[in-house]
Amino acid sequence: MQGCSIFYPLTSLAEKIGMICPFCNHNDTKVVDSRDTNDGKITRRRRECLKCNARFSTYEEVELLRLAVVKRDSSKVDYDKNKIEVGVRRALTKRPVSEEKVAKLLGDIEYEIGSNEKPEITTREIGKIVLKKLRELDEVAYVRFASVYKSFGSVESFKKELDSFDK
Repeated sequence: MQGCSIFYPLTSLAEKIGMICPFCNHNDTKVVDSRDTNDGKITRRRRECLKCNARFSTYEEVELLRLAVVKRDSSKVDYDKNKIEVGVRRALTKRPVSEEKVAKLLGDIEYEIGSNEKPEITTREIGKIVLKKLRELDEVAYVRFASVYKSFGSVESFKKELDSFDK
């Protein structure tokens, strides 16, 4: 049996016009199973194409953040959760962390950023949130992310960060 996973915002156009099968592009599918994941923040739907009978999963999440990110040079860009995901996944490369835990981590980071309730957030604030969540999940990934985020200028500053784990 074929399998596939796709992420869509809950308010996506695809949901309004019918879910399109990723295998045969038919736009009529039925939901076989539906359950909440990541503490109810994401809905996983198992679907079956009514034409080719292939099954696939969609993950639907509410799109909440309309947020500006203030960079170090004071320029502003639109918030892009994919940038955070790339950095987190890079830090977690070859670490024994399940995909479910990664998805939960990303959801928790997104939730904390969204609960900010301000129209802007700095890259520094985002970095602190990511570091806090990564430290709870995997210390090696935390150090990897911190080494890029904090731009250690010397071995001593790197050692100081590692020593903070003993406290």
